[in-house]
Amino acid sequence: MKLIIDTDAGVDDAQAIMLALTTPGVEVEAITTVTGNVHIDLVNPNVLTVLDIFDADIPVFAGADRPLVSAWKPAPPEIHGHDGMGDWAQRPQTQRSLQSEHAANALVRLINEHPGELTLVTLGPLTNIALAVRLDPELPRKVKDFYFMGGAIAARGNTENVTAEFNIFCDPEAAFIALEAFPHAALLSWETTLAHPIPAATFRSLISKKSVASQFLAGISQQTFDYVSGIGFPGYLIPDPLAMAIALDPSIIRKAGDYHVTVELAGTLTRGQTVIDYMG
Repeated sequence: MKLIIDTDAGVDDAQAIMLALTTPGVEVEAITTVTGNVHIDLVNPNVLTVLDIFDADIPVFAGADRPLVSAWKPAPPEIHGHDGMGDWAQRPQTQRSLQSEHAANALVRLINEHPGELTLVTLGPLTNIALAVRLDPELPRKVKDFYFMGGAIAARGNTENVTAEFNIFCDPEAAFIALEAFPHAALLSWETTLAHPIPAATFRSLISKKSVASQFLAGISQQTFDYVSGIGFPGYLIPDPLAMAIALDPSIIRKAGDYHVTVELAGTLTRGQTVIDYMG
């Protein structure tokens, strides 16, 4: 399997990238970055640091530094920290460099060089994807599969517009463009994330190991774990790793439906809501 990962790395993005890097038979061809959880100036070193941990030689392309239309609103710092990596004091610093090509151009080039071969997994706002689609309207038909973490399938959001999920709410216009353009996409919703947390004991076991990767995971994840525990949630939420997991192994999916999905752009209370045609 050949992947392109688009990310606004945050903590769970880093976890999802780690999952892809350690799964046998998976080749991460490129990573593209976008402003979302934190600004892209923080996202970029976050991604490069993850690659350092695994000594992975993967090109990273910086993309959109803001949403298409909306003013950017970052994720609350108690979730990902101010730096997007849990404000971990022992975090290693990276000396890696980004590629010079813009993420949207890189997406167009790579997908056209490998038509029908690349699976696209997006973990943040869909700004880069929308820009790429505008550059090449035929691009969606050249992607093998498209998986994304985003949306609320029952209007149970996690933003100030309470029916909207963060990745969609961060750039509703981009999500609208992407969802209208792709003939098929696999959506991992916020409600599905809430229904499938990792048990707290399992998470503690994962971060108790002595490997460099496990200690990195422990360091960047602790703040998020403390936040989730503090609000009384039973377990550790893994939205982006869960989206990555279904991309890497679709056989783990127990229930799915095929529906038309779009995004509300104008509602005073519902801007950024995913609108799903359950009636067909």
